[in-house]
Amino acid sequence: MPELPDITVYCEAIAKRVQDKPLRNVRLKSAFLLRTVEPPVGEMIGRKVQSVRRLGKRIVLGFDGELFAVIHLMIAGRLQWKPRAGAAIAGKLGLAAFDFDQGTLLLTEASRKQRASLHMLQGEAALAEMDRGGVEPLSCTRAHFAHALTCESHTIKRTLTDPTLISGVGNAYSDEILHRAKMSPLLLTKRMDDEQIDRLFDATRTVLREWTDKLRAEVGDGWPVHVTAFRDGMAVHGRFGEPCPVCGTSVQRIAYADNETNYCPGCQTEGKLLADRSISQLMRGDWPKTLAELEERRRKLQDN
Repeated sequence: MPELPDITVYCEAIAKRVQDKPLRNVRLKSAFLLRTVEPPVGEMIGRKVQSVRRLGKRIVLGFDGELFAVIHLMIAGRLQWKPRAGAAIAGKLGLAAFDFDQGTLLLTEASRKQRASLHMLQGEAALAEMDRGGVEPLSCTRAHFAHALTCESHTIKRTLTDPTLISGVGNAYSDEILHRAKMSPLLLTKRMDDEQIDRLFDATRTVLREWTDKLRAEVGDGWPVHVTAFRDGMAVHGRFGEPCPVCGTSVQRIAYADNETNYCPGCQTEGKLLADRSISQLMRGDWPKTLAELEERRRKLQDN
């Protein structure tokens, strides 16, 4: 799912092309995309784009008269820009098209589940109701960040990815943040001391700013085409089995139903391995305590 850096760069690219420009037409190919009926989607036509902003992991197009189109890309949704009005909606992946005089903003989704959504809202109050309530990590104070972390007792990984606590951070950048902060993803937030909170606060802001700047530089005056959760230069996310760029330890994972957490035992857990369900089943519940022990058991299994 596109996270804060990706959504920020999307918003900037859209604003460069359509700010203060009137929307000429809206074409919806999927009936499942539109999640609201009032105001009708046709109300956007002829209105100028007054703002393009991020709301958590959503993109908000603000039009004249406090009319808002809120786009949530979910996991597989992506945006394309075609420099011609009336560009065709792409095959099976196409969901919608927003036509301007300068070109067409296309919404696609590479998934059969069609989780991407479009909400039409009237007024700032209605838009505010879409806000999940998490603090903005790049603009909140250290005190607000600390409260979001410790107001509930969860693992730090879960807290970072909970939009009601921290806004805009998902699976990918939470892995990178925790690696930068040298913290276990399973550390309980209620047990964090002031030094750990400071370290996480700094790491969160640094990682998100660095990656936003990297993506801006990559896009330049073009369009963000390669929007992905797996990027060259990431320290641990999506790098299971590869060496940590800091200490060289093999990156490990905790697998879930739909995704996984990646971490470095050397940098984050004092060399200890965190229990992974899939490997625990393979080891019949006898979980190795260190990476060396895990590799030795894997070797024996292969030999047998």
